[in-house]
Amino acid sequence: MARWCYRHRLVVLVLWVGALFGLGVTASSAGTNYAEVFSLPDTDSKRAYDLMRKAFPERAGDTDTVVWKTDEGTVRDAAVRSRMEDALAEIGRMEGVGAVAGPYDERGAAQISEDGRIAYAQVTFAEQADAVPKALVQDVVDTARAAAGDGLQVELGGQAITRVQEPPTGTAELVGILAAAVVLFLAFGSVFAMLLPIVVAVFGVAGGMFGTQLISHVTDVPELASLLATLIGLGVGIDYALFIVTRHRKGILSGKDPEEAAVAALNTSGRAVLFAGGTVCIALAGMLVTNLRFLDGVVIGTSLTVVLSVLAAITLLPALLGVLGHRVLSRRQRRRLAASETKSEQVSGLAARWSATVQRRPRAVAAVAVVLMAALAVPLLSLRLGTVDQGNDDASTTTRKAYDLLAEGFGPGFNGPLQVVVDGEAPTGLVKAVEDTEGVAQVAAAPPANGVSVIQVVPTTSPQDVETDRLIDTLREDVIPAAGVQAHVGGVTAVSKDFASVTGDRLPLFVGTIIGLGFLLLLLAFRSLVVPLTAAVMNLLAAAASFGVLVMVFQWGVGLDVLGLGTEGPIASFLPIIMLSLLFGLSMDYQVFLVSRMHEEWVHTRDNARAVRVGLAETSRVINSAALIMVCVFLAFVLSGDYGAAMAGVGLAAAVALDAFVLRTALVPAVMHLLGRANWWLPAGLEKRLPHLAVEPKEEDDDGPPAPAPEEEAVDGAASVVHGFVRTPEGEPVRGAAVTLLTPGGRQLDRVASLADGAYVVAVPSPGTYLLAVSASPHGARAAHVTVGEGPLVHDVELTPGGVDVVS
Repeated sequence: MARWCYRHRLVVLVLWVGALFGLGVTASSAGTNYAEVFSLPDTDSKRAYDLMRKAFPERAGDTDTVVWKTDEGTVRDAAVRSRMEDALAEIGRMEGVGAVAGPYDERGAAQISEDGRIAYAQVTFAEQADAVPKALVQDVVDTARAAAGDGLQVELGGQAITRVQEPPTGTAELVGILAAAVVLFLAFGSVFAMLLPIVVAVFGVAGGMFGTQLISHVTDVPELASLLATLIGLGVGIDYALFIVTRHRKGILSGKDPEEAAVAALNTSGRAVLFAGGTVCIALAGMLVTNLRFLDGVVIGTSLTVVLSVLAAITLLPALLGVLGHRVLSRRQRRRLAASETKSEQVSGLAARWSATVQRRPRAVAAVAVVLMAALAVPLLSLRLGTVDQGNDDASTTTRKAYDLLAEGFGPGFNGPLQVVVDGEAPTGLVKAVEDTEGVAQVAAAPPANGVSVIQVVPTTSPQDVETDRLIDTLREDVIPAAGVQAHVGGVTAVSKDFASVTGDRLPLFVGTIIGLGFLLLLLAFRSLVVPLTAAVMNLLAAAASFGVLVMVFQWGVGLDVLGLGTEGPIASFLPIIMLSLLFGLSMDYQVFLVSRMHEEWVHTRDNARAVRVGLAETSRVINSAALIMVCVFLAFVLSGDYGAAMAGVGLAAAVALDAFVLRTALVPAVMHLLGRANWWLPAGLEKRLPHLAVEPKEEDDDGPPAPAPEEEAVDGAASVVHGFVRTPEGEPVRGAAVTLLTPGGRQLDRVASLADGAYVVAVPSPGTYLLAVSASPHGARAAHVTVGEGPLVHDVELTPGGVDVVS
């Protein structure tokens, strides 16, 4: 498939551009039909909601609030009243506004504070918030704010109002892409190579967004799904293309034709991308076991975007590689190729030195990593799930100012009233009992409507306060049962509390599901029980530490001012499940790319220390580059204007950074060094029954030591191997040293070049004594007899400048 896409690149490009254009036109014509569906079956707030809908079926539109405060006198003064009545009347005449309920009639007396300085009006639109035209909302805001001045402050709050104070759509995405471009340019040194992953990611994300818009017309998809799909799509799309382009460039630098290099890259790293994308989709699908309908649309949108990103990486990318040819390399690399200086793109000296350090001091590295992760996880003990509302907005926004004015004039609980809903007429005793309950500021009982009575309850504490949660529990468990009546507690605050409880109850099942599926996938891929078990523990550690960072930032308020994200509050109830899905999927990606290279070395050498060292040295650079790109993309969503999206962005950025830079670069290899050969243990009975799954098959004609072959087939008939390091007297690795194994009579059996960390492996046909010759300019040459038994032989070589051995 890669070869076909490479050779028919213009056809592939036309198909992709045409498909994206067609999706875009169709999606734009159809519009969006996002629906916020919080289905919480068998919860008290859901029963209250059903009764409220029965009582007031006509309340379909979004209701927002206009709040004003006067510095002198009261809001009843003629000067204030005339200005506000004119503004409210003008708003009421706007097309798309259903009704305006102000405080200046007989029924509006309760809408003025006790001191008379603050009042509010409710503006009910004809549609829900996401369907109200932004132009109409902006007209409402401008008309209301125009009445301000001369000691009169006017602010507006509500879901529709929030839409007009968000930054322009695409700001976060653009910043994330620009940051990723900088990282890619530094990694590749080529503008064309930098653009490839970005173009692939944009095609995948755009297709996912248009597809999600169309799907929203046939099933319930929340608006959050589009935002999260963009978040994850940009990250994985750029990362997957990065892995493939890196392998492609390596092939060209080793002397391959661009077409053959592209085919080899797609047949190796492309297969790994398919496997990695599958693990992300499986982790996302794990959200379905929670049976929360709100998350179904999130799974659809994010999974569709990941699938399209993978499809773009394995079809669009080889076509683009065909268009660029050698221009995927930097100018310096192309000049080197023109001079016939073909050699592999090796890992950096820093990566090799770090890998050697982890091997020498695995206990110290593991201890530091565990202490760091444990320290970051401590705040998780104070995690509190709840709702994110406009009280968390930045202090400069009109929604936050309106929230604060309502709290000032009518009490902090006014922003999150509760409804005690009774099927029938509410007994006087129940109203009195609710009124006498500690934590209740105001109670107002409305007459029955359609056979349903509603008691409006204003708490003394804010919606996010833990005391408000306790008041809900008291009403449900003590006050209502004592009154001997069937009643339910509803309202936005009660729904949020129930959502947090349901999420907490179903979280263990969700975590167990995705951990179990990930374990099975890694078991098949690496034929080991310890490797997937280690990965599962590491994933849980990364989750704990990243949620600890979330609690520190958003619940404790550490750094919120620096990020410009308003005030602290509870962690959004929906975030744990969504964030854990994305985190486990992305963690599995890095685990696959890291351990697959280790597994190659293990299959060939049966030397765990070498396998871990070489795997880390050769993959850490690309994994860290990929993680840095994801961190930039995720942090850019702080600029989205959505507090929930900013929370998800910060949490995922912390999770990816800790996972890549601490766990995969330090703790995982350190633990694997400590475990030794046990890493690759698999019971013989299970080995026979498991199907074989090659994540990344052997790349033919690759440079360096012989690539791993299946365990049952010896390389060139080899019965064993000789392996070790080539170093200088100072301990520095020697890269590119020629290592030759000969018979005592001088016949060459195997010849390889040492890797960036000085490592080498040569194949031995049978036990016996052989001659091993090593040379590298200007380091000199060494030769020695080696006696090989039934198992691998470790033989390190030290090269001295000008030194030559004579062996008879």
